[in-house]
Amino acid sequence: MDYLTIKYIHIISSTILFGTGIGSAFYVFMANRRKDIPGIYFATRHVVIADGLFTAPAVILQLITGIALMNMGGYELTDKWILLGLALYLFAGACWLPVVWMQIRMRDMAKEALDNDSELSERYWKYDKWWLSLGALAFPAIMIVFYLMVFKPT
Repeated sequence: MDYLTIKYIHIISSTILFGTGIGSAFYVFMANRRKDIPGIYFATRHVVIADGLFTAPAVILQLITGIALMNMGGYELTDKWILLGLALYLFAGACWLPVVWMQIRMRDMAKEALDNDSELSERYWKYDKWWLSLGALAFPAIMIVFYLMVFKPT
């Protein structure tokens, strides 16, 4: 593939990654603030699906196309902006992996509460706090990665 095609895939996958992430975060955050169990179950169920359909493939494409663009553009893995971008990408991924696990558990807890006409457990709300905290760490990391990709500071 040529450089522009790979760059196009890289940009589209970053858009999907960021858009799905921010959209998912918004809907689960809003559902949790309302404490409406059917709404929470709807949001968490669809966020889990979206992570599998959109986020995970975009994460993989970002790494593959990023490395290809680095090589095709004559950059080195030792360039400071690439090292920082990769470190932040891995940091955001390290935040995202436990979030995926929590979202699955949160979905299951919401389904159980819905089926049993009961309240959400205290564990659900602990996961919600961790989910928010990890998202709050990953979001600025990804924003900095975007900056580095665009400006490539020396």
